[in-house]
Amino acid sequence: MTSTVSPLLMILVPLISSTIIIYVIVKLFGEEEGIITAFLAAVAGTVIYAAFSFLLGQGWIAALIAGIVWLLALRSLYKIGWLKSLVIAVVIWIATTIVGWFLPTLTGPV
Repeated sequence: MTSTVSPLLMILVPLISSTIIIYVIVKLFGEEEGIITAFLAAVAGTVIYAAFSFLLGQGWIAALIAGIVWLLALRSLYKIGWLKSLVIAVVIWIATTIVGWFLPTLTGPV
């Protein structure tokens, strides 16, 4: 039972914390979408970063391309422009970095 619970928690804890952070940040920027949209943004970010890390390896190029694709996902999910999605993404990145210091989760892009 422990072998199944641990990997599940390693996926769920960062996903839930990312969802909450995204939800709070976009609310601060005046967006009206709910927690489901934040969850979809968190899942999209996880899948995008995992895919580009798998295809291009761990590096700046993979992170840059994945970041741009995630901006497209944010723009699409929240129906916002490039600049606002960039600002929101940077604030989310800063917030998740700070939370990551206090809530260590997976090592990798989540």
